Amino acid sequence: MTEIAMIRLMSCAFAAGAATLLCLSFLAPARAEPWAPSHCVALAQNVPGVQFAGMVRPPGTAPVPAAFADPLTPDRVRLHFLGHASFLLETEAGLRIVTDYTGYSLSGVVPDVVTMNKAHSSHFTSSPDPAIAHVLRGWGDTADMPAEHYLEIEDTIIRNVTTDIRSYSGREPDANSIFVFEVAGLCIGHLGHLHHEPSPAQYAMMGRLDVVMAPVDGGYTMDLASMIRVLDRVKARVVLPMHWFGPGNLERFLAGMPDGFEIRRPGTSEVEVSLADLPREPTVIVLEPRPLFLSAD
Repeated sequence: MTEIAMIRLMSCAFAAGAATLLCLSFLAPARAEPWAPSHCVALAQNVPGVQFAGMVRPPGTAPVPAAFADPLTPDRVRLHFLGHASFLLETEAGLRIVTDYTGYSLSGVVPDVVTMNKAHSSHFTSSPDPAIAHVLRGWGDTADMPAEHYLEIEDTIIRNVTTDIRSYSGREPDANSIFVFEVAGLCIGHLGHLHHEPSPAQYAMMGRLDVVMAPVDGGYTMDLASMIRVLDRVKARVVLPMHWFGPGNLERFLAGMPDGFEIRRPGTSEVEVSLADLPREPTVIVLEPRPLFLSAD
């Protein structure tokens, strides 16, 4: 295994008043080429006088509407909402990643990487295009073997944090994955078909999220109050609602967001984001779903 490594969480605690130090370690298998550690996982939490890199930024402009396939300037990522829970991420290096890939909302170009989740057929396909170089399934082959991904490709690191899903038999452990994309200094998270609030260990493994794609249907995944608590804790500077089925669910979600979140409706399907111009305050950006049918040229 040269591209996919097991992610392990090690924690330790020391007494320093009310402070607690979390020691996190991403362990990769031995190999010749250098291994890049995550820049999104904080080494410490709640330690007085400590700030985490990337959490405090100078004021800047908000992410702006973008045109897919236009050249990207340095340190920017383009996100296109294909629909339901699928987004197309494009990086400066030309990498194309599709989340919760079903094979239906993008044609004409083969993505370099796709991620998938197990909860419903609208979040995966059993027959992905064999030309896709990396197919990352968010569930393991067996119940006692959770999916564990750590992929370094071009200018991007992709890793996952597993969570449980509801099933006919009750609860299915580790059948959903939160995928985190580390690129251009940004930490971009896709919550997948999240069915429960993450545990402290899962939050720690997710790390800092600058951009988060969140299911806001209010029932098939999580009730809205629980999802809003998750987003309020994560405090990503950009929240991209997904999995809302209809405008009623979307409007209920927007109405329930805390006052500290700004709401923006650019009227487009795409935005470009960079670490330098993230909004100062957490901002919900409503993208319009639009499948892409592209020429292979």
